[in-house]
Amino acid sequence: MKKLLVLVLAVFGALALAAEEAAASSGLDRGLIAVGMGLAVGLAALGAGVAQARIGAAGVGAIAEDRSNFGAALIFLLLPETLVIFGFLIAIILNGRL
Repeated sequence: MKKLLVLVLAVFGALALAAEEAAASSGLDRGLIAVGMGLAVGLAALGAGVAQARIGAAGVGAIAEDRSNFGAALIFLLLPETLVIFGFLIAIILNGRL
């Protein structure tokens, strides 16, 4: 999974560099910014979903053993959502460049 993510990011990075050199004044740069916005939110949401699936399963197991672990499990379940918030903020920053 990590190799696929690195490959995707490398391909889009190469596309961004090539587009920056080739089309300085065309509409391609706006399209690549829009793709970057989508990737920022989409990949952040994908990562948060994978993390929450694993944390949720572990949290339910911890709560089943001892009900006093509910607060800690809830906090750990909410932490990956910050990834989506950061991705959304990056999309808003990139939207200012359109």
